[in-house]
Parts: sequence; structure tokens; C-alpha cells
Amino acid sequence: MQQYLETLWEVLVSFFLDVLIALVIFVIALYLARILSSIVRKMLDHRKIPLGVVQLFSQLTYWTVIVTGVILALQRFFNVIPFVAGLGIVGLTVGLALQDVMKNFVAGLIILIQQPFLVGETIGVRGFDGTITAIDLRSTEMRASDGRLVILPNADVLANPIINYTRTSQRQADISINLPLNCNPDTVKQILLDAGRDIEGFLYKPEPAVVFSNMTDSAIQANLSFWVDVKKNDLARVREAILFKVKSAFSEEGIEIPHPVQAVYSRAV
Repeated sequence: MQQYLETLWEVLVSFFLDVLIALVIFVIALYLARILSSIVRKMLDHRKIPLGVVQLFSQLTYWTVIVTGVILALQRFFNVIPFVAGLGIVGLTVGLALQDVMKNFVAGLIILIQQPFLVGETIGVRGFDGTITAIDLRSTEMRASDGRLVILPNADVLANPIINYTRTSQRQADISINLPLNCNPDTVKQILLDAGRDIEGFLYKPEPAVVFSNMTDSAIQANLSFWVDVKKNDLARVREAILFKVKSAFSEEGIEIPHPVQAVYSRAV
């Protein structure tokens, strides 16, 4: 009888000790969950991440720590590895069934955290240029330059090169002009280099450059390469202003743009 009581006492002590350890583990998990979720929230708030995403990541961090603590606490009483493995198999099955949805979801989270672009910015991706109107966890909406509303899956956006025009203060442009063979290259070059003067946004640092790149039987091609401060003026408007000034200067110098020449021969029968 005494041996039985001693065994019972040892079992009870061991059980209560396991309960105490499990409770300590759970309390520590609660404490860590609150701290880590608060840290994640502050970090994301500092990056100005949308509130919904901040809450999502904060809750994911909180419950991940809690679940880990519960598993460690239950491990004191029985082997939870087979149960966790079963949950993993179920999760894998669900993940495979929702592969495309999850792929866009994860891509959306990455876009919202890394912020390669924001709502209101103008970007180019997958052959579309336009202004971002909305970013959610599944897709990105863009108002294209021709007025179309383009909805792109986030996974496709993230998998392709993204051009952010809004965050670029300077852009390079080129203008190609065909000139007559008898023109004076020095005069043409000076006209092209002076064409940007007094045009808002036209930059002389980096310096514009004129290169004669090609010559045919009727014309020689000159290429003007220049930089524009897109914060001050639109690139297309600068190009237009330069073309008008070049045309006016060519008229004053008597330089005519050559037309394609086609010889037609006729034979009397």
C-alpha cells in the first residue's frame, strides 16, 4: 500500500510539474506574442503600409507565437508531432488547390511591403503604362494612358520588370531627323543643340548630344539625344517644342527635309 501511495504521489507531482511548466510556456508565449506583434505593427506603420495589411501581419505574428506555445505546452503531456504532421498534410492539400489564389495573395503582400509603387504613381508593367488606382491582396488596378482600366494579378506584376515613372526625376529622349545630303553638318548640329534653350525642363547636364547615324542615297540621319526634368515638364511636350523650334530654324537656314525619291521609267512600245 505504501509503495502504491508513493508511486501515486510521484505521478501526481510529475503531472502537476508538467502542468506548471506548460502554463509557464503558455504565459511566455502570450507575452512574446504581444511584444512581437507590437514590433511588427510599429515597423509596418513606419513604412506607411495600409492599415488592413498591418493588422493582418500583426495578427499572423500573434497567433503564430500562440500556436507554437500551445504545441510546446501540449508536448509535456503527449507527442503532438503526428497531429502537427496531419495538419501539415491538410494545409498542403488546401495550398495546392488554391495555388493561384495564394500566389497572388503572397505577391500582393510583397508589393504592399516593398512598395515598388504606390496608388497615384505612374508605372509601366507588362506592356501597359498608366496610373495606379488601387492595390489589394489579389490584384493591382491601373488606369492606362489610353483610358482603359487594367486589372493585373499581383503575381504577374511582381514577376515582370516594373518601371516607375513617378520616382524618376530625369528621363532621356531621342529625336531622329532626316536631312539633305548637301546640308552643313556643323550648322545642323548647332541648331539641334540650341533647340532646347528656354524650354522648361530641358537639361544641359547631362549634356545633349547629336550623332549622325545613317546615310542613304537621298538623306543623312541626325539623332538628338537629350534629358528632361519630368518634374518640371512633360517629356512629350518638350519633344514637341523642340521639333517646332528645329523646323523654324531649318526654314530660316533654307534646310529642307528630303522626301523619298523614286525613279519611274517608261518605255514606248
